[in-house]
Amino acid sequence: MRIAHTMLRVTDLERSLRFYEEALGMRLLRRNDYPAGRFTLAFVGYGDERIEAVLELTHNWDTQAYERGTAFGHVAIEVPDAEAACEAVLAAGGRVTRPAGPMKHGHTVIAFVADPDGYAIEFVQRPNPPSP
Repeated sequence: MRIAHTMLRVTDLERSLRFYEEALGMRLLRRNDYPAGRFTLAFVGYGDERIEAVLELTHNWDTQAYERGTAFGHVAIEVPDAEAACEAVLAAGGRVTRPAGPMKHGHTVIAFVADPDGYAIEFVQRPNPPSP
């Protein structure tokens, strides 16, 4: 077993695709329109979805807004440099909600950004490998 994908409902698919591709460096893996159901599914990620977990962006054509529940926390992305990842998001017009720095009560460097619909994305900085 493995995690295949996480689904996020988005209000503007093109805006969300720009964010995930340009600000986060993901690729559009596949996109399917379902006119009879009036929705589109777009899968984005960093690699082959048969091997790696991806995000499913669901756009319901007739829905203008969603209420995010309090149970959902965030999507975490491992990055080599959290500060540089935040700079890329800002350069793409995105929003940093917590700048890069050590987590409270720990040493791991993290940062948070928000996608166009306000979903939290956490950057977790990959630790430097030990010196030989």
